[in-house]
Amino acid sequence: MSRRLLLLRHAKSAYPQGVADIDRPLGPRGREAAPLMGDYIAREGLRPGLAMVSPARRTQETWSAVRPFLDGTREETVPSIYEAPSTRILDAIRSAPDDVENLMVIGHNPGLGEAALRLVGEGPKELRRDLREKFPTAALAVIEFEADRWEAIGEGTGTLLRYVRPRQLAAEMEDD
Repeated sequence: MSRRLLLLRHAKSAYPQGVADIDRPLGPRGREAAPLMGDYIAREGLRPGLAMVSPARRTQETWSAVRPFLDGTREETVPSIYEAPSTRILDAIRSAPDDVENLMVIGHNPGLGEAALRLVGEGPKELRRDLREKFPTAALAVIEFEADRWEAIGEGTGTLLRYVRPRQLAAEMEDD
């Protein structure tokens, strides 16, 4: 059985003075980018069964902008993925219920990007190169695994199917 993991970094946030990191909201660019990613996920048939979301305001606001495109996706706020190293993100992924075939995690760098790099072993060279170079805000990595259970996924066992950044989607919209 194959399982599909969608790793979505929160959209671009603002840096208001006197606001704690966990309470930082999305900035104007982030409010534009997040719905683009939600639309892309829906259009491409990538709808997850479950979204694990960091409790930080910017990840919650990213999810709020993506959610309208993903009818039926369950949501779980997972405190352990806020400012988490890749190992903690991998633990959260491996704890996902086995009835979920497509899982989304909305989190933060550097842990989210590092988790993607640790999981990917196959996929188009240019996509893997782009993933290694940078995991910008609102970027999406889609990784597929041949596994019966989430707890069985291991480092280097995933195939990178897609790596999409909001700038790519905005450019495509301008070309239409």
